[in-house]
Amino acid sequence: MRILILGAGGMGGYFGGRLLEVGRDVTFLVRPRRAAQLAERGLVIKSPCGDALIGSPPTVGAGQITAPYDLVVVGCKAYDLDDAIESIAPAVGENTAILPLLNGMNHLDRLEARFGARRVFGGVCLIASTLSERGEIVHLNDAHALVFGARTSGEQARVEAISKAFSGANFVARASAEIVLEMWEKWVFIATLAGSTCLMRGAVGDIGAAGATPLIVAMLDECRQIAERAGFAPRPDAVDRMMGFLTMTGSPLTASMLRDVEAGARVEADHVLGDMLARAPQDWPQERSLLRLAYLHLKTYEARRQRVAATPKAV
Repeated sequence: MRILILGAGGMGGYFGGRLLEVGRDVTFLVRPRRAAQLAERGLVIKSPCGDALIGSPPTVGAGQITAPYDLVVVGCKAYDLDDAIESIAPAVGENTAILPLLNGMNHLDRLEARFGARRVFGGVCLIASTLSERGEIVHLNDAHALVFGARTSGEQARVEAISKAFSGANFVARASAEIVLEMWEKWVFIATLAGSTCLMRGAVGDIGAAGATPLIVAMLDECRQIAERAGFAPRPDAVDRMMGFLTMTGSPLTASMLRDVEAGARVEADHVLGDMLARAPQDWPQERSLLRLAYLHLKTYEARRQRVAATPKAV
């Protein structure tokens, strides 16, 4: 199976590197700067699950793709998806499976509009990783899993082919017959985590130390109810796991979106929180919504960031 992975950062680089470790046919679609970095230093993974160094991993640039791939893995930020769609288009053939690993649901509609429902699979990525200044992939804990599945019927052969390609690599890979539900479950968790940690500007443990854990619980219940009203009620065991992570005393857990805010970077407010709100029923009490408050907090951050960027600098 020929696999193309968009990007070689904390997520794509990690899973692609693990696949290359076991001899899979993987190519990274990257920008020239990252391609040069990988050619010079190799793909470096620093992980509690085992370090890795893959010298000169295969790369290709936008506009250099000459034939379709069997699997295209897309793990970009939501605000980069339009550019990503154009970049991967030459790699998508009649039997290509596209595996997006973004949070939320809106990206499925956009990918399906361009490539058709049959090609667009569902995916959930469970990993905390980042790219260091030296271009090393730093895995921050021992969670590293990919869950995937078809969203249309008659795709069992392609699901099995992906399972075979992922088998034996140093991460957890699992095919799911309920992939859309699992995507909703992760979305409920991520929206709650991003909304609460960005609104309160602290980790889960910090929020708890301030006596504000009930705020997290209330936001989780709000997101859960929206999912339920949309027809994808999170399963009880999934809710229990979320509660465990979101109420753990002293936990340093934060959303990557908070780290983006603290770095003055772009955020996925519209894709993670805004789209969740947009899917709420018409009778939803938005004026009392903690999720809406968190979303408006992030939109205010975005407005200020844009204003500051557009302000002429004094000389």
